[in-house]
Amino acid sequence: MGAARQPDPGDGDLADEAGGGLFAEINITPLTDVFLVMVVIFMVSALAVQSEAEKQKQDVAEEREKVEDEKKSGLKVTLPSGAAKELDITKQSLILVIPVSGDVVVDGTPVPDDKLDNAFRAAFLKDTQMQVVLQADKGVQHGRVVNLMERAKRAGLTRLAIGTTSGG
Repeated sequence: MGAARQPDPGDGDLADEAGGGLFAEINITPLTDVFLVMVVIFMVSALAVQSEAEKQKQDVAEEREKVEDEKKSGLKVTLPSGAAKELDITKQSLILVIPVSGDVVVDGTPVPDDKLDNAFRAAFLKDTQMQVVLQADKGVQHGRVVNLMERAKRAGLTRLAIGTTSGG
């Protein structure tokens, strides 16, 4: 009887033929399944993040609109700048010229301080949408102009403007 030859572990050909070789293929189906699940998760989370960002943007816009509405609810004052909105010349205006010292001139007539409230009330009765234009000298104290604006507002005249020279 002859001696049976034992396969040599270093001999690859004999190992494959005998069925004892290594399994060299990798099944990628589970890996593909995991990647597809991750893609779905990322897509859903991206939509959630996008909708949250749009909601925050909308909240900021609403807050900004609310602040603008609050600003508009106070006195309407046209600020003295080069890009200031022009007055509506179709509406009547009550023009107040405020010198550094002395009486305020209302539509060309000097009016003592104690009679100004009557002038404001008369202007309001004449036209409720009357514009009040305050043309104050550069040297007039801010408090005096604010006082006149508040008195006009109490009389019902809320359309106020500050008169300036051109060139801002």
